Amino acid sequence: MLGEKLLPRGGDSRLPWRELAGLDAVYFVSGDAEALHHARLARILVASARELPTLREAAVQLDALVGSGEDEGEVYRPGELDPAPHVVVTTSGGLGGWVQPGGPFRPAPLPGTVVDAYGCGDCFAAGLTFGLAGGDPVEDAVGLAARCGAAVMTGRGPYAAQLDEA
Repeated sequence: MLGEKLLPRGGDSRLPWRELAGLDAVYFVSGDAEALHHARLARILVASARELPTLREAAVQLDALVGSGEDEGEVYRPGELDPAPHVVVTTSGGLGGWVQPGGPFRPAPLPGTVVDAYGCGDCFAAGLTFGLAGGDPVEDAVGLAARCGAAVMTGRGPYAAQLDEA
């Protein structure tokens, strides 16, 4: 696993960047332009809109950009990135969200009582990345992502309630 081989700060020239070429997908949440160029070695590259300055600097092609329409730090406006992401997914909590190109999507039904919203966005992004990595069409990957986000709301924190494999 790549994470097990990471070295202390200052040793990144020895990171096993080439191993990213063997991955189905990478979800980029933080790092510098060089790390993003390496992440592009994966077949699918999804990135957080929270990293727009780094994404602009790196100028790599994203398969998907995902962010919250309710958090000013994650708002993407068309034309902000060159090249433009193939797909932009903007979430809006219980309202669902928007896919560009495409249109609105509905939130997934909650599988239980709401306990905590912490981690929902991250789980949504993970589900989106997983679905795209598996070759799902964007609409299906967004549906999976919405179910992942909804499942997390039924537990305390991001790990207590996860989407069942079934």
